[in-house]
Amino acid sequence: PREYGEIMHDQSNHPPSHAHHGPSEPLRGRALTRVAMVATAHCLTGCAIGEVAGLAIGTAAGWSNVQTIVLAVVLAFIFGYGLTSLPLIRAGLPLRNVVALAFAADTVSIAVMEIVDNTFMVAIPGAMDAGLGDLLFWASLAASLLIAFVMTVPVNRALIARGRGHAVVHAHH
Repeated sequence: PREYGEIMHDQSNHPPSHAHHGPSEPLRGRALTRVAMVATAHCLTGCAIGEVAGLAIGTAAGWSNVQTIVLAVVLAFIFGYGLTSLPLIRAGLPLRNVVALAFAADTVSIAVMEIVDNTFMVAIPGAMDAGLGDLLFWASLAASLLIAFVMTVPVNRALIARGRGHAVVHAHH
């Protein structure tokens, strides 16, 4: 699959007279939706790593639902920001700028995903109490992440259309 930056610079949807899609020209239509989907998938990767780790640790340790969800949310933000930060660090940006860009790019997206997927996990009877060897736990978690993706794409689409969210890190990739 193509990376976010490649889609941002996709010239196949532009007429020849419109050869470069600069940062001041907002994306529209399907191109905007594709970029939002890629940005959401990128964000979901970090969230999923943190969410799975947090829910697995809390479940294995026998923690309460609240403790488990708090750990999952904290780890989702850490991994989400971390995955956004890696290419920025590789690009040589100062850590202060990396932190500010990751925060601007991912906070709303991660927050929406965490609210949606944790609400879904709590709403499924027995999902939070199921063990790590239980299909109910893993099926509920997979479904919650899928629903979070679907619910977050429009949020990221709106943010990117306004030059916010993942659009703020685009110039640095």
